[in-house]
Amino acid sequence: MDKFIVTFARGFGTGGKAIASQLAKDLGIHCYENRILTLASQLSGLPENVFQEVNEKMRETGGFTSFLRGLPRSKHYITRNEKFVSDDRLFEYQSQIIRELAEKESCVIIGKCADYVLRDKPNVVNIYIEAPRVFCVNRTIANMGVTEAVANATIERTDRFRADYYKYYTHGNYWTNPVNYDLTLNSERVGIENCVKTIEQYLIIKGLITADMIKPAGEIE
Repeated sequence: MDKFIVTFARGFGTGGKAIASQLAKDLGIHCYENRILTLASQLSGLPENVFQEVNEKMRETGGFTSFLRGLPRSKHYITRNEKFVSDDRLFEYQSQIIRELAEKESCVIIGKCADYVLRDKPNVVNIYIEAPRVFCVNRTIANMGVTEAVANATIERTDRFRADYYKYYTHGNYWTNPVNYDLTLNSERVGIENCVKTIEQYLIIKGLITADMIKPAGEIE
């Protein structure tokens, strides 16, 4: 079948990352999040001519995705303690990486305004995961080992960063706008595992996968 991309936006503590990761495992494809930012950060620090040489070499050797997969992926929550500050150069490299991935392989991409970057592509499914604050707080406490107060502050700060980031780079759109997404799921009501199953069924309905492609797999690295 043709390549397809599933993008995820999610509130902090909703389990969106776990849902995205499990979906990728079930479908035998890769899940990208912070490795995109890692590579974009590296490239944005290079002079333009050096960046072009690196980019062309990765294109010629077909090693772009294997190179990206070789970068470290965080196993823990990534929080934003700072206020949002725009970096247009970094975002452009990040967007280029996302577009390259969409051309080369089926994959899951978490965050990074991927739904907006790939908005003109018909083979993209965009998912938004949200949940009530109490659910998010309890998950954050369990995963980070912090107090309720710290969990609340972390959720508020991180979600504000994500909202400001999305609004800036999409030129005024808002992060939680349901029109941006194919599916918006409440992970508390639906459940983490059932969110994965629901998305898989939607991909089947869209004709992007077949039922026999859903085979739980081990960690892809």
